[in-house]
Amino acid sequence: MSASTGSSRRLPRVLVVIPARMASSRLPDKPLADIAGKPMIVQVLDRAREADLGPVVVAADDARICAVVEAAGGRAVMTSKDHASGSDRVREAVKKADPDCDVILNLQGDVPLIDPASLAAALDPLSDPAVDIGTIMTEIRDEAGRSDPSFVKAVTTPLSPGRHRALYFTRATAPTGDGPLYQHIGVYAWRRAALERFVAMPPSPLEMREKLEQLRALEAGMRIDVSLVPATPMDVNTAQDLERVRAAFARMEAASEKA
Repeated sequence: MSASTGSSRRLPRVLVVIPARMASSRLPDKPLADIAGKPMIVQVLDRAREADLGPVVVAADDARICAVVEAAGGRAVMTSKDHASGSDRVREAVKKADPDCDVILNLQGDVPLIDPASLAAALDPLSDPAVDIGTIMTEIRDEAGRSDPSFVKAVTTPLSPGRHRALYFTRATAPTGDGPLYQHIGVYAWRRAALERFVAMPPSPLEMREKLEQLRALEAGMRIDVSLVPATPMDVNTAQDLERVRAAFARMEAASEKA
């Protein structure tokens, strides 16, 4: 993934943005929830720094989020509380943090267990200049997940091993027939121009119907390619999710002590 500058070539400048907002109806003050001795937003910040893809900034809507990020040696910028979507929050953060970056990697602030290698995989599709947005997915191996509307399905066509082009995203069980189903993971690698174009457009009909923001891009003719990754990160939306993630960290810590 590179861009030409005369006879030389340079890597694109990547800015990792982690949008985080305090309001959550199912888990109040979610970004500050303690996980293994750190606020959740700091755990996600750590995963982004481990990926080592470029500078990382947290797009916050509350000074308390900024405070814990800065205490952990990270960078945070305040953004409006009134954004309709995470993409709008990300765009504001980009304008404040690095308006000239080439690529923005949008990492959700509630995936403290995401594999840093999955973040790099989201960038891989942008090696093709025809691709506007890169993202990731994993195969659904849990039978219940195939019909669960919280498992967003990526309907794709394969391009090469581990690389697909997105045709549609849906909460329904799709496609029908024999074969794997894929769960979309909400990590997005945006070309800067693609993000600007996206946020300038109004919500689209299918986006509003499915409650899936990425459909706005597809309806506008933007190209989204998807990398297949081996595992789904455990996201945190409820108190039960939080306990599962805390237990997973405890298991990892115990295994590390035994090693």
